[in-house]
Amino acid sequence: MRTTLNIDEALLADYKQIAARSHRSLSSVIQDALRESLLRRDEGAGASHVKLPTFGHGGALPGVDLDDNVATRLILEEGATSTR
Repeated sequence: MRTTLNIDEALLADYKQIAARSHRSLSSVIQDALRESLLRRDEGAGASHVKLPTFGHGGALPGVDLDDNVATRLILEEGATSTR
């Protein structure tokens, strides 16, 4: 099937080089690239999400408000200086 696409000049130049080095047509090289892209997309769609466990206090330290970035940073910095 014939179609018209607008392809970035630098990208097209890269594919032309690949086609020349591999002694294949530009159409063949681009078709393979499109197939690989679709395969990666399909494989990524099948990936399962991993549920990470949390321990105690919902994963946070007692008295730490994780919605307060400044307070959390201060607590972390205090802990870092006390362990030195």
